[in-house]
Amino acid sequence: MNKELMEALNILEKEKEISKETLFEAIENSLLTACKNHFGKSDNVKVEIDRETCDFLCYAEKEVVEEVEDPVLQLSLEQAREIKSDAGIGDVLHVEIKSKEFGRIATQNAKNVILQKIREEERSVIYNQYFEKEKDIVTGIVQRYIGRNISINLGKADGILNESEQVRGENFNPTERIKVYIIEVKNTPKGPRILVSRTHPELVKRLFEAEVTEIKDGTVEIMSIAREAGSRTKMAVRSNNPNVDAVGACVGVNGVRVNSIVEELRGEKIDIINWDENPGNLIQNALSPAKIVAVFADPDERTAKVVVPDYQLSLAIGKEGQNARLAARLTGYKIDIKSETQAKDAPGFRYEDYMDEYDEYDEDYDGEYGEEYEEESVDGSEIQYEMEPSDEEME
Repeated sequence: MNKELMEALNILEKEKEISKETLFEAIENSLLTACKNHFGKSDNVKVEIDRETCDFLCYAEKEVVEEVEDPVLQLSLEQAREIKSDAGIGDVLHVEIKSKEFGRIATQNAKNVILQKIREEERSVIYNQYFEKEKDIVTGIVQRYIGRNISINLGKADGILNESEQVRGENFNPTERIKVYIIEVKNTPKGPRILVSRTHPELVKRLFEAEVTEIKDGTVEIMSIAREAGSRTKMAVRSNNPNVDAVGACVGVNGVRVNSIVEELRGEKIDIINWDENPGNLIQNALSPAKIVAVFADPDERTAKVVVPDYQLSLAIGKEGQNARLAARLTGYKIDIKSETQAKDAPGFRYEDYMDEYDEYDEDYDGEYGEEYEEESVDGSEIQYEMEPSDEEME
């Protein structure tokens, strides 16, 4: 039994995750290459390796002839009788080839064939391993800056964090551990090229899936995410279990769950809202923390007109329009926000007709705050809003 070869194959299979069968095939091909270099051809050469003992046999099939014209393919009757006493003309005999007789060049070529196969299989294993993790998050170690890009060690391969996928203001030190989202894994002649991101909205989604058990088991579902990396993220969630509060599950006790994600994102603010199939309610939730007076949503045109109190206009729009912009991305609606004063002066809004109905409803309202109210607008589209308690009533 060839113990040294068996031990070497076991080590390669364990460390490189290359199957022994693949390595056996590489050895067979290397011996065939050595025979071709040594004899000039290998069409009649066969290699057999015992998978259990690693013992191998290399032989050439040669035909017995009266007059030898090609010694590589033919044997004389006299030579054949030395191998097999009853050999006759026309028989095909197996003539063993001693690999120790190969020259230096043939041996070196055989070695190169094996090494090349090992490298190819190693690259293939790494590619398959990280291709399965595409569109997922992994933990990497910052190695070095390559220009404005960053090399991230992901374990068995390095990922590239391009400048366009970096969050503005984030600085990393070598050996620092960070979580990144794998955008794409490409197979190249030099090995897999892995592109990672810190700005992708899916990074936030995967972080919540890892942190929140209810999301992982499907009880709570993330319906939509809008993100401006490094600044703010809005996420809409819904619960598939009436006994589970979707927002509360994501926030955690004393905010422990969401805070761990905020810490990983270096202080990025995260707004978590309840998803609603009703576009009016969804838009109202998306514009939080601003209070909304009325929402006119057109599902066909995917547009919405929103009325807010005068003192809430800047809050609804947000700094540099961020709150409104993220709400639009989250809901998929083009949102036009106006204050009550602006709405009264906008003829297309028909704000006066709506407020007459609102005042009448408000006088007769005797329920609890937070209940929904729906009515038909002048153009027949549905209007939804949810009444909010005043600051005094909250106190």
